[in-house]
Amino acid sequence: MNDSVDAGLLRRLERSGPRYTSYPTADRFLEAFGPDAYRVWTAKRNIGGITRPLSLYVHIPFCSSPCFYCACNKIVTRDRGKVVNYLRYLLREIALQGELFRDDPDVVQLHWGGGTPTFLNHEEVRQLMAAIRSHFRLAPEGEYSVEIDPRTADEETMAVLAQLGFNRASIGVQDFDPVVQRAVNRVQTKEETMRVIDGARGEGFKSVSIDLIYGLPHQNIEGFDGTLESVIAMNPDRVSIYSYAHLPNRFKAQRRINEAALPDTETKLRLLGLAIERMTEAGYVYIGMDHFARPDDELTQAQRQGRLHRNFQGYSTYADCDMVALGVSAIGKIGPTYCQNFRELKDYYDCLDRGQLPIMRGIELTADDLVRRAVIQILMCHVALSKDAIEKAHVVDFDNYFAPELQELEGLEWRGLLALEERWINVTQRGRFAIRDICMVFDKYLRTDLEHRRYSRLI
Repeated sequence: MNDSVDAGLLRRLERSGPRYTSYPTADRFLEAFGPDAYRVWTAKRNIGGITRPLSLYVHIPFCSSPCFYCACNKIVTRDRGKVVNYLRYLLREIALQGELFRDDPDVVQLHWGGGTPTFLNHEEVRQLMAAIRSHFRLAPEGEYSVEIDPRTADEETMAVLAQLGFNRASIGVQDFDPVVQRAVNRVQTKEETMRVIDGARGEGFKSVSIDLIYGLPHQNIEGFDGTLESVIAMNPDRVSIYSYAHLPNRFKAQRRINEAALPDTETKLRLLGLAIERMTEAGYVYIGMDHFARPDDELTQAQRQGRLHRNFQGYSTYADCDMVALGVSAIGKIGPTYCQNFRELKDYYDCLDRGQLPIMRGIELTADDLVRRAVIQILMCHVALSKDAIEKAHVVDFDNYFAPELQELEGLEWRGLLALEERWINVTQRGRFAIRDICMVFDKYLRTDLEHRRYSRLI
């Protein structure tokens, strides 16, 4: 692994770039796209006899204490009254959205994210799920996942979630090193974590995933190796290992992190290399970028069969879904459009008080956006792209359409990050480290401005 690290690659990875959970990225959404445009596109969903199932994303923004690394839209509070009020408005939004999908309410995927969804007490969890089920029809064999903070959950929590239909759990860990935990204000024991994992398995959850972060203050090879060893011993079905994005100008809590304690780019790259090495030695498949899964996991099978997809929750097996966004700041996707709810509670509540969907901004994709999104998706998910497949799906001559991009890719080929063949683009094993950098070549918005500063470091 060390042989694949050189100064040139490190310099490329020093710059910033999108994570490409969507293309165009959310910072390109426009305020001109609002509730009216959204309603038009929901009405067009089934025109032409094409029916796409639904995916629901529900954002629960509350946490009882701040994790200093966190870049999510969150509200740190111990005031239960704020939760009660938020749920009251969230249920209004669910009803408004439900009306738009009354004739086609089939849901195959549901995800509760945050914040900390398990900040809700058991009765609030039941209330929210009852509201969802009253307006949408959840498929019996669907994928219903929830993010878990083991410090706010126990065996009883997992039993309640299972009773309500949840069958996948994403468990936040980040790092088990006590020094790192104290530096980011998230002290969490292995015993707390294992208790939740055992509870999920005891209740028949189909999948348990663990989330880690590399690049946190005081992380080093020895300490992170210990965390990886502990995680592997817990035997999760999936492991996500995200790169920490230090953006203190945008996220106030990150200002409490000592920048001098952050690992440099070379160390971060070696931490990622260590993770790939340890996880693959343990039998996990490196799905790409930040995800690992067992060989028999649905994610691995989807990649093997060419069905893997990337969305706002990361890698997914559900490529053809329309995603309905529920809650403050949530992002959705209907047909060739994206939309995002208001990020501030006041604006979110004001819209719902007027009986209006709380959509702040969005975008309707052009033909150029669609072909570039397809290219980026394929590279992110499969690290190999067939020019013929793009040409057939989008009616373009690939080499002519992407002539400037192909010329730029030649430099990455010389660097050993990919191989350009007559009808294929293949990312090398080494190039997987720089997959975001490769995808940025096809991002037309980045080619026309200098706004890289908006994004996190590539590594």
